[in-house]
Amino acid sequence: MAGRFTPRTPGTGSISPPRPAGHTRVWTLPGPLDLALTLGPLRRGPADPTYRTTPDGAVWRASRTPDGPATLRVTARDGAAHAEAWGPGAAWMLGQLPAMLGELDDPAAFEPRHRLVAETHRARPGLRLTRTGLVLESLIPSVLEQKVTTDEAYRAWRLLVRTYGEPAPGAPGGMYVMPAPRTWALIPSWEWHRAGVDSKRSATILRAVRVARRMEEAAKMTPRAAAERLHLIPGIGPWTSAETLQRAIGAADLVTVGDLHLPGIIGHALAGNRNADDAEMLALLEPYAGHRHRAARLILLSGRTPPRRAPRMQPRNIAPL
Repeated sequence: MAGRFTPRTPGTGSISPPRPAGHTRVWTLPGPLDLALTLGPLRRGPADPTYRTTPDGAVWRASRTPDGPATLRVTARDGAAHAEAWGPGAAWMLGQLPAMLGELDDPAAFEPRHRLVAETHRARPGLRLTRTGLVLESLIPSVLEQKVTTDEAYRAWRLLVRTYGEPAPGAPGGMYVMPAPRTWALIPSWEWHRAGVDSKRSATILRAVRVARRMEEAAKMTPRAAAERLHLIPGIGPWTSAETLQRAIGAADLVTVGDLHLPGIIGHALAGNRNADDAEMLALLEPYAGHRHRAARLILLSGRTPPRRAPRMQPRNIAPL
């Protein structure tokens, strides 16, 4: 019957057959590249079923591209990125490889204005801002992260992708491509609840996937126009759009405002004020106009965070309620 589907039980299935040969591409790197730093923001927790690193230094990503599901494996060595991709969207993924690894990023235009930022910038020459060209794959987990702990959000993403996504083509066992927009729209309310996702966040995701094409169009817009497009969806505000567009379009100047911790971290690192609010954070980052997100990333990478004054917020699981 149209409109009906059966969710898969996570962790089931037969042993994977030998991996077929995929499409390949070698791209000469324009400068130093740290794969983990560049692609790390795409990973939603250590057990993200769409992202994996392996002991050989490879990064694996499973995505739903405009041409269909795809898996990408990429390594960086000898001044080049070596990539292999599988699935209907393999050619699209390989075409996006340079942007994903920072080709459109311009770190040379960044000028540190604080000693801490300068030291971290020198220590991390391989940092590039990724640009996936895919909006929903960053938007949906960003919505899941609204007003909850990262552990709660990562659990929800992991459970929903493993249950309603599909095995990633050519990937190691346990990797999945996130569900298609229509599949997200058909997830029953009790399954959102079982994943610990309240009705406000699930409703926001449902509104977004119903206009998936319009959301994906934002990948080709300027950061300002893209944010305005995302803000048309009730439940998507500046925090969510920034977290999404930093990944989808490599928005180097888009600062995450409305975050519980970031203003205090920036304030502590640059001005010794752990109680800074969004306004003070933006004022401190103003000398980095055009690269404020990059400056914030470098500050986070410096490890200069204020000491904890209160117990860590405990995750809450609404599933048993």
